Amino acid sequence: MISALPPAQHPQRAQLHNEVHARPPEAISAPVASTHIVMLADAAGREASRAHVAALLRNHHQALPDAQTTHLRVDLGAYRLRWEMHTEFVSWTFTVPLQTEGFGEREPVGALSAVPRDWLAQLPGQCLCSLNLWVLPTKEFGSGSLVRHVLSEDTLVASTVADGHGEVYTDFAIHADGHSRMVLLTGGMTPRRQGRLVQRLQEIETYRMAALLGLPAAREATAVLASAERELAELADAIRTANRHAEPALLDRLTRLAGQVESAYAATHSRFSASSAYFELVDRRIQDIAESRLAGMQTIGEFMHRRLTPARSTCEWAARRQEALSRRVSRISNLLRTRVEIEQQQSSQQLLASMNRRQDMQLQMQSTVEGLSVAAITYYIVGLVSYLAKGGQKLGWPLAPETTAALAIPVVALSVWWSLRQLHQRVFHPKH
Repeated sequence: MISALPPAQHPQRAQLHNEVHARPPEAISAPVASTHIVMLADAAGREASRAHVAALLRNHHQALPDAQTTHLRVDLGAYRLRWEMHTEFVSWTFTVPLQTEGFGEREPVGALSAVPRDWLAQLPGQCLCSLNLWVLPTKEFGSGSLVRHVLSEDTLVASTVADGHGEVYTDFAIHADGHSRMVLLTGGMTPRRQGRLVQRLQEIETYRMAALLGLPAAREATAVLASAERELAELADAIRTANRHAEPALLDRLTRLAGQVESAYAATHSRFSASSAYFELVDRRIQDIAESRLAGMQTIGEFMHRRLTPARSTCEWAARRQEALSRRVSRISNLLRTRVEIEQQQSSQQLLASMNRRQDMQLQMQSTVEGLSVAAITYYIVGLVSYLAKGGQKLGWPLAPETTAALAIPVVALSVWWSLRQLHQRVFHPKH
């Protein structure tokens, strides 16, 4: 039977569907040694990492990754490589079989001993995390032998994990070889469960370091925030007592302070947001390993809670302080702008009142001028009427010129006044 044609596909359907299968854990059979390296890299550094892993695969005659590849797992004979590209960093995980004979009696050997040194020294980016993890198949190695040559007794942290099927030991210290260390003792776990547990332990260390990237930014922001808060307090007090002539200068200072605060906020907001997300991932991974207490030992969860909580609180406090300062600057800016606008409105009202007074005076002067104009125009028209009357006497006009002029005065004056009034109405009070 021929199936119906599928509907139009979203161009990213396959990519989005396969995201649930991204970065799966590897099945691990103890004993193995694993070295997990995290390189902090920008966009150019991540692309350089892709080229760097391609060069390694090319030397081993392996298929090269394409431009969309963000993770791969490959067996290179002497060791296995897991390469993953993240938003801010690139992780490299090398795994080799481990000889357990004499482990804990001398300095342990990590997985990097099988990796080409020249190639390893050229890893793009800056090393943020480097963890040596040894997975041993039995519980014959107690904490005493581990402390002697592998871990530091002063900062030893240990717990049972995977619901009691394993034990993990670490000291959260960078040793002389430049790596932190962790030892996992497994019981009857399957290889795939061991792989998931190893990946979660590596992610705890990775995300712990990534989360702490926000701490230096928080400390730097604290000094900037303290200075900005002092200046804002001074400006608020100055605004309270300032006269109208000082307000433009205060508004300029406040605007520059607002720009400084927003610039600092924009520079650190993404860092604080990323740190918050990484802290949450650390919490989830600690829950995932399902640890419980070993007698007399501090668990990983307890250690993280005690040591990470101050740094976490510092980052969160700095972020909240930035937001609060930004809101305060905005409120005071709005207050000052409102004050300036009110004063401008008052000045405008005074100006309008002054203009109205001047207009009234102009109207009064205009009325006076109109009265004088009526008299002047009447005088000239009556003079013309007098000349007409003199000429009219010769044609039989019965009245004397003086009498005619006297009788014409009120008529002419009234007509002139009425005409000027109509002109005034049309000019100053037009009908719409």
